[in-house]
Amino acid sequence: MTCPRPVPGAALRLFLFHHAGGSHLLYRGWEHEFPADWEVCVLDAPGRGRLADTPFIDDCEELVAFFGTELRPWTDRPFAFFGHSMGSLVAYELTRRLEAEGYPLPVWLGVSSCGAPQPDRDRGTPRARHLFTDGELRDWLRSVGGTPEAVLNDEAAWRVFGPRFRNDFALVDTWRPAARTEPLRTPVSAFGGDGDPVVGRERLSAWAGRTERFLGLNMFDGGHFYLADHRRAVARRVTAAVAAARRAAGHAGTTPDPCAMLGTS
Repeated sequence: MTCPRPVPGAALRLFLFHHAGGSHLLYRGWEHEFPADWEVCVLDAPGRGRLADTPFIDDCEELVAFFGTELRPWTDRPFAFFGHSMGSLVAYELTRRLEAEGYPLPVWLGVSSCGAPQPDRDRGTPRARHLFTDGELRDWLRSVGGTPEAVLNDEAAWRVFGPRFRNDFALVDTWRPAARTEPLRTPVSAFGGDGDPVVGRERLSAWAGRTERFLGLNMFDGGHFYLADHRRAVARRVTAAVAAARRAAGHAGTTPDPCAMLGTS
């Protein structure tokens, strides 16, 4: 985890989870778009960033457990999650794990360019991107956007980044959502691009069935990586959604105070 702008006594911590094949660099500069009393923390899965020398994790449950251990000391104050694509899946499953184990919960969860879990959905070979040939995988990445052509066209670069993509797609493609889960107590907002070839509006809207309080669908011009062109607008909506979730929690009095649960002050 990296905090590019440490904020002593922060009113809230916002944890940002990256996409498949990505790293914390997806969120470079985002810390400047949020309130001054928020501490923005960007995360790297093993095999990238400061963890470049550690083995990849290609299992969702294992990665969620990894992040759960890493984040637990940082949940001593209100916090929120925002994930993009694979990062949404990880943030959602981490929220479920925290709730199941009785730990403090995020005050809000933002899911971006990721459809709601569909337990009965066929996830067969046509969607198994980690089984694509190198040529097929590069073509698929080109169709989605977000990956520099230098990575896709340069053999030396592909030898470095190709295994990362393949590992992360194995995590997403082999993940199986639980058949029956209770809606999250944490409020959820969904975000997406209206031209996304991977995740459409219908699947984004389906997040309403995964939470007791759905705060709405936020659509932007663009594709799967729409947020690259709308950083400031996305940050404004995240800020507003977190504020709304915290106000509602304060009025309802149902969200436990993280400090009280951890026995800290």
